[in-house]
Amino acid sequence: MTLGFPDIGLQGFSPKLAKGEIASLSGAADDARYFQISVPVQPGNSGGALVDERGNVIGIVSAKLDASVALAASGALPENVNYAVKSSFLLSFLESVPDVSAKIKSPNTADEKFSDIVKSAQDATVLVLVY
Repeated sequence: MTLGFPDIGLQGFSPKLAKGEIASLSGAADDARYFQISVPVQPGNSGGALVDERGNVIGIVSAKLDASVALAASGALPENVNYAVKSSFLLSFLESVPDVSAKIKSPNTADEKFSDIVKSAQDATVLVLVY
């Protein structure tokens, strides 16, 4: 799942939950740094955490397949083809920053209620506006 602020001009300023699955362990052109995800993604979801069923951040939502490019290449519109950078790819960078490294939590292995996971993710999610 991901929590984010998609299309705030249309959908408002409250965070929106989107659920889906990992569709592939690699991204476009088999790029191993990414997951292909079926989580619905809109402008405003990029940069949001991709969270597993235990509340662990497993990726960062980063892109969606460009519909016009896919249509031109294949003659078909893509449906729900989106990508997230794997957290394992980002972890070595985060561990190299001393102020960040000390705040990295160990993975959660305990089962939790979905509502608690959503609450935790929501508490850690903020809207960033750039003018």
